[in-house]
Amino acid sequence: MSAPLPVRRPVPGLMPHSAPPYVIDLESTVDEAAVALASLPESVVTWRPTPTAWSVKEIIGHLIDSATNNHQRFVRAGSQPHLVFLGYAQDEWVRVQAYDRAPWHELLSLWRSYNRHLARVMAAVPREVRGRPHAHHNLHEIGWQSFSADAPATLDDLMADYVAHLQHHLAQIHGRVRAASAAAIPVRPGS
Repeated sequence: MSAPLPVRRPVPGLMPHSAPPYVIDLESTVDEAAVALASLPESVVTWRPTPTAWSVKEIIGHLIDSATNNHQRFVRAGSQPHLVFLGYAQDEWVRVQAYDRAPWHELLSLWRSYNRHLARVMAAVPREVRGRPHAHHNLHEIGWQSFSADAPATLDDLMADYVAHLQHHLAQIHGRVRAASAAAIPVRPGS
């Protein structure tokens, strides 16, 4: 089995001082979670509490899909006059990509690397672009948290929502690991 991925702390001077708190939160959350998740055995990452529930692998796959969709949203937001973006069929994307059959450490590495890249993308967006209010948006349709269609929204709102969504699913994974242990699925390799 591969060794756990090393935790990389932000390099002083690499992340702009003006980076919003959710960027630093994203980096540290992803780094800490990747280390913890790397030690999970295949029996846990493929276990489902019900036949239709996502496994841990599929939750990480969904988070990769979320990263790819939000990446283009974050980049496009600076050059368009609104915050209107396409959604995607989450369950279908997870099924079609067969995350449940992908090598665990490859999924985990991709998820971690993509999110570290997104943290750099978020930090690179100028404050005035992130904070610009947009009356025309569809965050009430594509966001994880509740947004009002009638109130202006900002790119900061969408970026913070992305991080909150990721943290929600990491808590869901933590629950899956506890449930797998309660179901007598060995949670540590060799146990």
